Amino acid sequence: MRHELKLGEWVITSDNSAAIGEKPQDAVAAPDKLTAKFAARVALLEQWAAGSEPEVVLLHNFSGEAQWGRYVEGIKEQFEEIGIEPPQLAGSSETNMPTLQSGIAVTLLGRQKRELQCEGLQWFIYGKPLVGPDVLKKPEQLADLGKIHDALNKGIIERVWPVGSKGIANEAERLFGRKLTLSADVDLEVSGGPASCVLIGVQQEQVESMKQHFGTYVYFLKTGTPR
Repeated sequence: MRHELKLGEWVITSDNSAAIGEKPQDAVAAPDKLTAKFAARVALLEQWAAGSEPEVVLLHNFSGEAQWGRYVEGIKEQFEEIGIEPPQLAGSSETNMPTLQSGIAVTLLGRQKRELQCEGLQWFIYGKPLVGPDVLKKPEQLADLGKIHDALNKGIIERVWPVGSKGIANEAERLFGRKLTLSADVDLEVSGGPASCVLIGVQQEQVESMKQHFGTYVYFLKTGTPR
């Protein structure tokens, strides 16, 4: 479960992965570079959800010294794909004790840049909820971070909110601060894995521009009265 922390204008977000990587006993086999990239993805989306932009990356590597370089490469690739200069990076590796499974955490420190609003927006789901091997098999269904960042900067969307392991309905409850009757053309209860999909808030006059900007895998989220 995600927990962001706000200290004045500073926002701290983090994501971790365990038993996902290249070690023989990992539960999910995946390149270390990709594991770190997805951890950075989630923490970055959390920054945007708080209206902030990251300035520092902290990498916590429990896998071993050999994995450090691959993790750093994956984190940098995530920022470079969006067209953002990777923030300065620091951290540490577990080198005293060998571990049988991979473990990594990525923490971002950023400053709040945008004012947040929730009321009066139309809400949509961008991307499809995916987890485990499906994340690797269906990359075209993942929400594109480059498009999200561009839409925020151009004012096409007002808010973004990543969907994690507890699914869309749970994240909507966290976002709105109450339970609502929800419906959409995607499963609202299944895991969204490493933020494979996001909730986006749009001004009514920007809805058509938003649909053109994102293209496929955009679903209207209908909200009703509290349950």
